Amino acid sequence: MVGTVEKKYKTFKEFYPFYLSEHAHPVNRLLHFIGTTLALSLIICAFLFKAWTLIILALISGYAFAWIGHFVIEKNRPATFTYPLYSFVGDWKMFFEILTFKRGLKD
Repeated sequence: MVGTVEKKYKTFKEFYPFYLSEHAHPVNRLLHFIGTTLALSLIICAFLFKAWTLIILALISGYAFAWIGHFVIEKNRPATFTYPLYSFVGDWKMFFEILTFKRGLKD
């Protein structure tokens, strides 16, 4: 697999360009966007309906879409395994950049 994490990132600002490079394929970005949207929707529903098991489904759906994007589309190892916090923040940043048209699926 390509895209292994070797460099030690000390700040999120340093990490984010690497994060984006690991999400270069538009289908991978789309899968991340779908997974994050679904996860966010499930979390909102969990609170609205006090259906706390939906939070577990939110985690599963978010990671399932992302990992399919990495293992099947990008053929790389998710940075979550090495940088879980930075990757979590990176996913939300990329999500909001796509949502607000600051970043496309192809750039």
